[in-house]
Amino acid sequence: MPAAVLGGTGLYNIPGLTVKETIVKTPYGDALVFVGQGADDDIVFLTRHGPTHGIPPHKINYRANIKALAQLGVKRIIANYAVGGINAAIPPLGLAQLGDFVDFTTGRESTFYDGDPALGGVQHAEMSQPYCPALSDKLHELAPDFGLSLFRDAVYATFNGPRFETPAEIRMMRLLGCDVVGMTGAQEVVLARELGMTVGAVALSINWAAGIQRSLEIVYDGLPALREKVLALSVAVLRATTDDDCEPAKLH
Repeated sequence: MPAAVLGGTGLYNIPGLTVKETIVKTPYGDALVFVGQGADDDIVFLTRHGPTHGIPPHKINYRANIKALAQLGVKRIIANYAVGGINAAIPPLGLAQLGDFVDFTTGRESTFYDGDPALGGVQHAEMSQPYCPALSDKLHELAPDFGLSLFRDAVYATFNGPRFETPAEIRMMRLLGCDVVGMTGAQEVVLARELGMTVGAVALSINWAAGIQRSLEIVYDGLPALREKVLALSVAVLRATTDDDCEPAKLH
């Protein structure tokens, strides 16, 4: 069965992989997935914002994206996120492996189990361990092979977007123990866990969060090369692990 790389801002392909654009039809809508071909048939790639970054975070069809991966047989996902750094240890161009999240989004379709008996009725996915420890450990183990190092077990704060956060919101997140902030992370891991998939995640800081500097500045210099390394690391981790290495979430 294939494993998946889920790409974020600026991540629209995986250099070196032979893929085929595939429209996957799901009960929640269509999803565009890049399916590996030949020797790369163990990897599929999905870019959450679309191939031209045309879908803002609050408009992403999270359910269609995750359901499409499940229909392709995916059990393991490495998700990549562009984030703002809150923790001083995660500056722009710094990397973090995610260990937990806080969800402050509203108005999004965030579950497959919304009461429809035909779609599973009502279930409650356990989130005691949102991310697979085996995938997280392998990210740290293989990162030096790509000249990378990652902050361990960062907490990701999820806001609606598409606006950036205010300094007061970031101060609140810091008090809650959040290390990075973004706009897409919570829904994806919850939906994946509901369908029995497991997730590892890498956050790439592209700016300091609001209030840390006088004005918010996104760092572009050096970003494309770093993104390619993160993608290569993601593929390497998926190829160095198996579906049996991670434990699916319990549904109650």
